[in-house]
Amino acid sequence: MPPVKALLLESVHPLAERLLAEAGVDVETRSGALSEDELIESIAGVDLVGIRSKTEITDRVLDHAPDLKAIGAFCIGTNQIDLASAASRGIPAFNAPFSNTRSVVELAIAEIILMARRLTEKDRSLHEGVWDKNAKGSHEIRGRKLGIVGYGNIGSQLSVVAEMLGLQVYFYDTDDKLSLGNATRCSSLNELLEVAEVITLHVDGRDGNAGFFGAEQFARMRRRSLFLNLSRGFVVDYQALRENLLSGHIAGAAVDVFPDEPKRRGDAFASPLQGIPNVVLTPHIGGSTEEAQEDIGRFVAGKLRDYVLHGTTTLNVNMPSLNLPSRGGERRLIHFHVNTPGVLAKVNSVMAQHEVNIDGQMLNTRAQTGYVVTDVSTGLSDGVLDELRAMPETIRLRVIDG
Repeated sequence: MPPVKALLLESVHPLAERLLAEAGVDVETRSGALSEDELIESIAGVDLVGIRSKTEITDRVLDHAPDLKAIGAFCIGTNQIDLASAASRGIPAFNAPFSNTRSVVELAIAEIILMARRLTEKDRSLHEGVWDKNAKGSHEIRGRKLGIVGYGNIGSQLSVVAEMLGLQVYFYDTDDKLSLGNATRCSSLNELLEVAEVITLHVDGRDGNAGFFGAEQFARMRRRSLFLNLSRGFVVDYQALRENLLSGHIAGAAVDVFPDEPKRRGDAFASPLQGIPNVVLTPHIGGSTEEAQEDIGRFVAGKLRDYVLHGTTTLNVNMPSLNLPSRGGERRLIHFHVNTPGVLAKVNSVMAQHEVNIDGQMLNTRAQTGYVVTDVSTGLSDGVLDELRAMPETIRLRVIDG
């Protein structure tokens, strides 16, 4: 059989390449993101593709990727992937939901302190040769009320660290989340905005979050409060933020994500927030620490390796999850199918008719998709595989040789 081929984009950590290569995968790496047309040109014959946040895997890309077996998002978000389209083709997608949590939390804490002390303005003054030693507008963060919008992996860890620094923590989440430490849960976003002196967003990339924080929400924030967005660029109306900063209603802002971000390092960037005092702009680096990127490389590459070698789909984001043992010399049939009654019986009937002995079998379902994995020690003829592929419920069939 030809070697498994992987294409890793956007400067994925070298550890990912090494782990895949050690598993026998032929790996190609590229430093920047690819446009849709560029990706279509590059993805032919590729079994595994790894991206970060800038490359989009659309339905059109998937139409041109018949060999693609799995997608790795070397980041938290997966909104750059058409997950439903991938699922309809039997392609699981994996991400790294935990690896860069601490890095984002530390950046948020650093930026809160930067804004509270107005350190960017002091720094700029000294670089311009002006000595401006005064305490006006400079505050400790101890005792201030921090409002966290989104209490997931990042928001909840930020809650713990912030409380250790003496902040009073309030949070709002659409899901019923257990508060950590002394954090206070707010029953609505408006309640949070009216009580907190610092608002920080840590929401996910679902379509329903687009533009949810705008002029109305800024108006409800306390006067001279601080604002941070380290989640997704499209969730905030940055023109409305600019107006509130210029009017003095918002005393400072820190933004790490933008609606339209350059694809490559060194590309031009523009934002309505540029040039405003006490505004910290960073180029989507919340998770960009060497520690986080190494762990993301290890985690996602490990998931891709385990799927292509064994069929394991644990912690994937769009397909049924199965934690499979390593194979003991058997052949393993990977069968994604439409989740309708009787599919497993049909699979086993085909096996029985061809006198294929089943050594082990596991099944799980997720929404409209089913996933059955069958280990066999006897031979598998082309007739067996052809019949399984011809089943109307079959989405994808793959054989992993022992």
